[in-house]
Amino acid sequence: MCGIVGYVGDQRPNGRPLEVVMGGLARLEYRGYDSAGVALVTPGGHELTFAKKAGKLSNLTAELEERPLPDATAAIGHTRWATHGAPNDVNAHPHLSEDGTLAVIHNGIVENFALLRAELAAAGVTFRSETDTEVVAHLVAAAYGETGDLTDAVRTVARRLHGTFTVLAVHADRPDTVVGARHDSPLVVGLGDGENFLGSDVAAFIAYTKEAMELGQDQVVTITPDSVDVVDFDGEHVEPKRYTVDWDASAAEKGGFSSFMDKEIHDQPHAVADTLLGRTDLQGRLVLDELHVDEAVLRQVDKIIVVACGTAAYAGQVAKYAIEHWCRIPVEVELAHEFRYRDPVVNARTLVVAVSQSGETMDTLMAVRHAREQGAKVVAIVNTHGSTIPRESDAVLYTHAGPEVAVASTKAFLAQITAAYLLGLYLAQLRGTKFPDEIAEVLEDLRAMPEKIQRVLDGADHVREIARSMAGTRSVLFLGRHVGYPVAMEGALKLKELAYIHAEGFAAGELKHGPIALIEEGQPVFVIVPSPRGRDQLHSKVISNIQEIRARGAHTLVIAEEGDDAVLPYADEVFRVPQTPTLLAPLVAVVPLQIFACELATAKGLDVDQPRNLAKSVTVE
Repeated sequence: MCGIVGYVGDQRPNGRPLEVVMGGLARLEYRGYDSAGVALVTPGGHELTFAKKAGKLSNLTAELEERPLPDATAAIGHTRWATHGAPNDVNAHPHLSEDGTLAVIHNGIVENFALLRAELAAAGVTFRSETDTEVVAHLVAAAYGETGDLTDAVRTVARRLHGTFTVLAVHADRPDTVVGARHDSPLVVGLGDGENFLGSDVAAFIAYTKEAMELGQDQVVTITPDSVDVVDFDGEHVEPKRYTVDWDASAAEKGGFSSFMDKEIHDQPHAVADTLLGRTDLQGRLVLDELHVDEAVLRQVDKIIVVACGTAAYAGQVAKYAIEHWCRIPVEVELAHEFRYRDPVVNARTLVVAVSQSGETMDTLMAVRHAREQGAKVVAIVNTHGSTIPRESDAVLYTHAGPEVAVASTKAFLAQITAAYLLGLYLAQLRGTKFPDEIAEVLEDLRAMPEKIQRVLDGADHVREIARSMAGTRSVLFLGRHVGYPVAMEGALKLKELAYIHAEGFAAGELKHGPIALIEEGQPVFVIVPSPRGRDQLHSKVISNIQEIRARGAHTLVIAEEGDDAVLPYADEVFRVPQTPTLLAPLVAVVPLQIFACELATAKGLDVDQPRNLAKSVTVE
């Protein structure tokens, strides 16, 4: 949540600081926010200049056009997701010291802010807002007044804060400096030529540089036009790791599609293909170079626990079926926010797989830390390089989906499933539970999936037509068995996220145990039908489920393989997907459900890229 951008450049005042910060905030809109603001530093200025407005970034743009800010040498900018205090102009960031010389922006929650606020109030500080962030601004201002060192002031205050936070600070006396600190909240550094950048993620500055630097836990970074200096909270110098971003600013543009959501749905063949690239050697054996866990340890694993939230958890549910089948290891799938609170049975023979698109999901990060404290090895499946979860895990499998801008996940979901398949096959190869030719056959089937996904996309006109016709629908149910069950839950989640209507995904076998009571005349029900090839019993059970709900008046929308005519007598609408091995079927079966949710929400006039109340990266518990 929240977007943070910092910039410092040429020490002759100009318009670039504001341009960089506003452009960065625009590229971070996907994170979710309800207000925005900027602060600028100009040499010789006795106070900072700033502007902030509630609502969309366009409101701030209009404010800046009406009341332009002066040229500057450094700037910070913020899009806020309200936690403490209503989403209004006053509570928007930045927050300034009483004398207007220092400004702070902040992502996260300061859990001990009430105590700190009372301390400041007792010292005579007057507060303008209801936020925890203003407390930080006054504390940093006081610390700076004692030392005259902005880096030391931020570091001193950071050690007093409890909770999760990224803080950026600028001071009128330091027109060549921006200081940032992070604890359990993302912050990355962009390295330029005569200029440097800070951002919640690399999208904030990708239009200006591809060279980046990881900022670790409990570290403070100071950027000037020509230097980047990092220390830990104890003041010890740190040498961060540099890396090159492998995508450019155009990847974060809509590319001619009506929305980022639509674009990212169409990106999925490439996301799957790119996640598969470079994972085998010349002999065709899987080689997962990022997986730096001793093979002897992996051979001793007797349980796998997948921890994730939301869509990533459904990717984990799909992975459970595949990994158990290939590896003969029991797999549990846990919602990360429940995992550490139930005293899970975890030990050195447990492998925990943490799945997160952003790599910053706070609930999942806390689960990772708990698992490692219990002695488990942790493998992260993430999409964002330089993020926290892979840095705190024992190993990482990066998906290569590229930037996912729309809040509701699509291509990251397919890439996560693909990466989990690779992990399962690698473990099967290592443990000898599958013969090499069997693994090679599955890999060949996986390599065929991008073309099959593309065929679903190319033939989606019928899905869109039906979605538009159902714009007034109040409730939709989804049914699936085996790997179709998590697909059903993901289809329901997409409809909830994008169209704001009631939607539920059920295991089809549960129908007679309660959910069938929901079926009434005209009730739309999606049914994900498994392949009739090789699993006839599973297929026939789902056909029976369709008959059960159709007999009670349901309007049946069936996703079935090409050539599966057994569904025709019981389906009001059929959406075809290519013939696919059962365990890989989610990669094609979910695509019509994504398109359906996107098109229905669009027909309702809703913003599919930024659904209400949601944020792309949930960086607080």
